[in-house]
Amino acid sequence: MKKLFIVTIFLALTHMLLAQDKPAYVIYNKEGLKTDYTAMMKAALKNEVVLFGEQHNNAIAHWLQLQLAKDMYVALGKKLQLGAEMFEADNQVVVNEYVSKLLPYKNFKADARLWNNFETDYKPLLDLARDSALKFIATNIPRRYAALVNTEGFEGLEKLSSEAKKWIAPLPIAYDPELPGYKKMAGMAGMGGGMPGKISPQNLPKAQAVKDATMAYFILTNMLKEGVFLHFQGAYHSDNYEGICWYLKKGKPELKMLTISTVEQDDISILDKENQNIADFIICVPADMTKTY
Repeated sequence: MKKLFIVTIFLALTHMLLAQDKPAYVIYNKEGLKTDYTAMMKAALKNEVVLFGEQHNNAIAHWLQLQLAKDMYVALGKKLQLGAEMFEADNQVVVNEYVSKLLPYKNFKADARLWNNFETDYKPLLDLARDSALKFIATNIPRRYAALVNTEGFEGLEKLSSEAKKWIAPLPIAYDPELPGYKKMAGMAGMGGGMPGKISPQNLPKAQAVKDATMAYFILTNMLKEGVFLHFQGAYHSDNYEGICWYLKKGKPELKMLTISTVEQDDISILDKENQNIADFIICVPADMTKTY
């Protein structure tokens, strides 16, 4: 009886200790089964393009992006290539000069139209490329042209000069308004979307699509013949294998591609059904995790 009592107390204490554990994240596969970082990294190495979807202010996502880039560099060396939504294509020369150590940081910062969270969240990735002599591709459409689509639709792009069109996916932009992500965005715009100013339900998803198309275009036109292109973007640009994925597959149907998404949940011990099947790997982070902004 005494032995049973001791065993019971031991099990109770073990349960309490486990309950006190506070993991910063849990990684799941698409079916919602728990996996780990090593499995995700090994899978990434087997593909030509890896799309790492983040929540822009999620500290864990940014840390894991840097860890994945570092570990893939150890495995691949110069066969690793980096790129990101956070840099606009017409700034490629500035990015190249900084990565090649030709441009001081203060000059780069002044010229590159950087996001407000650049220094904490994206500079470590760019500096990894700089320190390792890796190519870093600015893949996004210049924001002024995405804004033009938001007000005038794709037709607005036809007015641009041939020089300006170099920084956009070739026109006309293929577009499927029935893709669930774009339909959802149109619906949000129709209800105001919680965004200030006048929003066009027709043009808002087109502005998203031209970003997706341009990012896919610059990935495909810059990717190495051998190696892996690791790309960083907001999760909405690749979740459910839509967005950038749709354009990549349209441009190169045989492309070997892996997607990663980042989600936030109150309880990360099990992946919510709505977050299953949105990517090959899903990084689940506590909703109250510290934000970078």
